[in-house]
Amino acid sequence: DMPALRGKDYGKTKMSYPDYTETESGLQYKDLRVGEGPSPKKGETVVIDWDGYTIGYYGRIFEARNKTKGGSFEGGDKEFFKFKVGSGQVIPAFEEAMTGMRPGGVRRIIVPPDIGYPNNDLNKLGPKPTTFSGQRALDFVLRNQGLIDKTLLFDIELIRIIPSQ
Repeated sequence: DMPALRGKDYGKTKMSYPDYTETESGLQYKDLRVGEGPSPKKGETVVIDWDGYTIGYYGRIFEARNKTKGGSFEGGDKEFFKFKVGSGQVIPAFEEAMTGMRPGGVRRIIVPPDIGYPNNDLNKLGPKPTTFSGQRALDFVLRNQGLIDKTLLFDIELIRIIPSQ
């Protein structure tokens, strides 16, 4: 770790994309498909599918969605990623991205490092890539001490909401 470099961006401007909505935290998002029905509330569990890319570093994909999930005889969302909204189980950007999403919707988010993986560690909070190569690709970018851009891009599909019990 190089304390002298911490928090400095050496003139690299933050990318902003004109057709995205930017929130106070710096999250930028765009709905690729708007879903239907109610949005998830705090305490409810969301079932999502997601893609992840190291957009600031060669746009490498570290997780692909629409993978075949289990067999047809297994539970419907056994393999999908689930988390309880407002529980702190996922990176801040994912929590924020759920706001206003509806089932069936797909939202693309651009995540600056401050609301991504804490301490550049992909093991602390979800979502975590499901393949070793995906974990390696993401880990390489997060742990790189050089001045590479750690901005990430995710496509999140909200499959369904499980009401809190």
